[in-house]
Amino acid sequence: MTTLLLVRHGLTDMTGPVLAGWTPGVHLSERGRAQAEDLAGRLRDLPLDAIVTSPLERCRETAAAVTEGRGLEAAVDDRFGECGYGEWTGRKLEELAKEPLWRVVQAHPSAATFPGGESMTAMQHRAVAAVRDWNARLGEKAVYLVCSHGDVIKAIVADALGLHLDQFQRITADPASLTVIRYTPLRPFLIRMNDVGGEIGNIIPVESPNEGSVDQDGGGNLTESDAAVGGGAGTT
Repeated sequence: MTTLLLVRHGLTDMTGPVLAGWTPGVHLSERGRAQAEDLAGRLRDLPLDAIVTSPLERCRETAAAVTEGRGLEAAVDDRFGECGYGEWTGRKLEELAKEPLWRVVQAHPSAATFPGGESMTAMQHRAVAAVRDWNARLGEKAVYLVCSHGDVIKAIVADALGLHLDQFQRITADPASLTVIRYTPLRPFLIRMNDVGGEIGNIIPVESPNEGSVDQDGGGNLTESDAAVGGGAGTT
């Protein structure tokens, strides 16, 4: 089983009123830096096999807070970058809410393609493919962190829960939040979602001296149920 920690970047001055997207030079605000440091403190005693980040500055700065003192260098993977919003990039959300496409994004995101940009379906496909690649690369006992963006995280969670992309707007990923998915031979388990201050004690499963497999509710109490069953794998 591979444990994935999904972290959304901390706040920026554009978070909320503006769709930053791939706008260059968007850095963490003072509050965002404090959020990143707080998250790093919560995770300090948690061993990580890798830290991966979106190439955008706000994610790289958030990931840097977690890497400090670990002897790890964050790997950049463009597939965890923000959705390509095309001509919507840099526009105010209150303006975008008046666009006909806005209702499609909210109600049927699988049908949404941003003008001059990416479809939400393509965004989910490349992000989920990246998760699967990293899971295979790091191995079944790995615990690793990916710092990404709200819509990307929501899309990965929807995939893990077996939800159609049209349901992903029901999922929330706040700035500097922690979401944890455990990928087992049977199915993924959502261990926690949108956590902005909880304890982290149940993130790493406790292995059974005999089986070393995770129980069916994804927690630390172990059964033999997954040991012999295979199958199952995915705002600015």
